[in-house]
Formats: sequence, C-alpha cells, structure tokens
Amino acid sequence: MKTVLISGGGIAGTALAALLSRRGFAPTVVERAPGLRGGGQAVDIRGVALEVVERLGVLERARAHRTRMRGMTVLDGEGREVYRSTESTISSGRLDSDDIELLRDDLVRILHERATEDAGTRFVFGDAVTALDQDEDGVRVSFAHAGPRRYDLVVGADGLHSAVRRLAFGPEERFARHLGTHLAIFSADNFLGLEDWQLWLRDGEAGYGVYPVRDNSELRIAFGFAGEPLPEERRAPESQKALVAERMAALRWETPRLLKALAEAPDLYCDSMTQIRMDRWSRGRVVLLGDAGYCASPLSGQGTSLALVGAHVLADALAEARTRSDGDHRAAFAAYEQRLRPFVELNQALATENPGGPAAEESVERAKNAISLDD
Repeated sequence: MKTVLISGGGIAGTALAALLSRRGFAPTVVERAPGLRGGGQAVDIRGVALEVVERLGVLERARAHRTRMRGMTVLDGEGREVYRSTESTISSGRLDSDDIELLRDDLVRILHERATEDAGTRFVFGDAVTALDQDEDGVRVSFAHAGPRRYDLVVGADGLHSAVRRLAFGPEERFARHLGTHLAIFSADNFLGLEDWQLWLRDGEAGYGVYPVRDNSELRIAFGFAGEPLPEERRAPESQKALVAERMAALRWETPRLLKALAEAPDLYCDSMTQIRMDRWSRGRVVLLGDAGYCASPLSGQGTSLALVGAHVLADALAEARTRSDGDHRAAFAAYEQRLRPFVELNQALATENPGGPAAEESVERAKNAISLDD
C-alpha cells in the first residue's frame, strides 16, 4: 500500500493527498479539469473538520480567507424585505460561531498548496480514469489520455457523478436519491453594490441567494428550483444556462439583471440536489471518498466537512493498516467505514429530516461534532 491514485482534485481528493503524503504514501491525483477549478459557492468548515485543517497546518490560511458577512435580508417575490438578521445567514449559520465560511476555490487552492509542499505528491490535470482492472496485487488503471499504470490502491473522490464509482460499483442510478430540487451557482461583478451582506428571495418553488465575495468586488449568485434530475444531454454549460433561465424567468425584482449575468457568466455549477446512499464504500482495492460515496447534498451544509473528515479517517486507517495489519487494505477500508458511517448518516439526515428552527440548530451542532479524530 504505497502508490495511491486519487481520482478528483476537489476538496476531498486534495485533502487526502496531503494527509497521505505525510504518512509515507505516494499519492497521485488525477483531475479532469485542466487546472484547479474556479467558481463555486461559499462552503463551511465546521465542528471536527476544523481540527482536520488544523492538523494539516492550514487553519490560519483558511481563516484568512473567510467571508466577512454582517448579516442578511430575506425578500418576498416582489423584492420587499420580510426579515433581516445580523446574527446569522442562510449560507453560514450563526455569525458568532467558530465555523469558517470561505469560497470553495480558495479552500481547494489552500489544500493544493499544502499537498504540493510534500515532494511525494503528484497532480495530473486534464485527464480522467476510464477503466479499472483489479487483481490481488494492485489495480491497472486506464486513462483518457495517458497510458495505463498500476497502483496499489485507487480512491474515487470524483464527486456526485463519480466515474470510479460507476466503474467499480455500477450505474449511478443504483445509489442516487434525488431530493427534488436543483442548485445553480455562478460568478458576476458586484452590480448590486452589496457590502458583506446577503440577499435571499423565494417565490413558490424557485428562489435565489446573492452575496458578495473577494472584498465585495464579485458576487456569487445561487439559483434554486424544483424539478426532476437533469438528463445527461442537458449537462453541457450552455444547455444548463438555458434551462436555469427558463426556470427562473417568472421571478421578479432583480431577476432580469441576474439572468443577464448568468448568460455572461464565466463559470457555472448546476446540478440536482442528490444524495448518494451505498451499502459499502469499497470493492477490492478501490474505495470511495466524499460525494462519490456519501454525498449529503448542499442542503445539509456539511459536504465540505464530510470530505475533510472522511479524508482524515481514511488516511488514518490506511496508515494504521500498514503498521498493524501487514498492509492489508481490507482492514483499512473496513475501519474507515466503521468509524465514518455513523457520522455520514447523521449529516445526511440534516438534508432529509431537518425540521427547521431551534431543533434544526441542535441537529447541526450534534451532527458536525459526532466523531472524534482520535478514536
């Protein structure tokens, strides 16, 4: 168990690479995108996940990039204020907590810098896994562009639509649970002049949140709307933009300006709110991490923490197995799943069973701290 291929250069995969290299492994990260992905929403590092970034030595870097929201306004369909808060926001929760909210691309860059500080870590951009052929001694991996190579282990950290999961476990529809809504996020100039303040509007089954980032120079705009999962043919960016514009067109207030910004956006993330539920996260020498194995959906608010904590637990399990079990990957994968599954289940429930109000806050507090890194 020395060479580990990690498919996916997002939060989960990059954190795992940094953690494994510190434990004497030689991780290679392959990422389909030509470089680190930009754009995306603000994400939260909460509870025990804060301890993970501290152990990685990047806690202060993460804090330096945190958002600085002063509060939020909730609007009705006409853009009239119905609620205002300076104590919490929808995206980041209580503003007086120790949680860190920062942009996803900032966190990935911080983790990438940490991972590449170790000489044993290798990143390959612009390529993807296309086939897996396992035997007792390793995995022969084929790629879209590079020639095939063998690795001791393969980790699928390639997100909701994981290619590694499909190759090792079967079609996505066997494990996906659609939650009935979609999320679309893109960047724009701060044409609304917001200053550390969020705006949220909802009318019927559609709505959006708008908040400033990068010292109030940019906006992140998040559209949400109900509907069935997107068919494969509608996942191309221009097709997604057309679909989102169609679903949001009936909204009022600043919607026309927001849709104009969508049409001109340099980046767009659009996907269904979906959870991944699996009976097991490993098969042979292949194991899943983060959204690939147990996506909780953005509705949980815990996807980033699940990725970070999952990476730490998996890295610990692999290191422990090398020391005590003669490098038995089966013992490592079993320990990883046994430790992490209760934490995953509590956090997935935040998206499906959370009733809102005080009970919701209690559920979040319980879920985000429901595991110890030293067990």
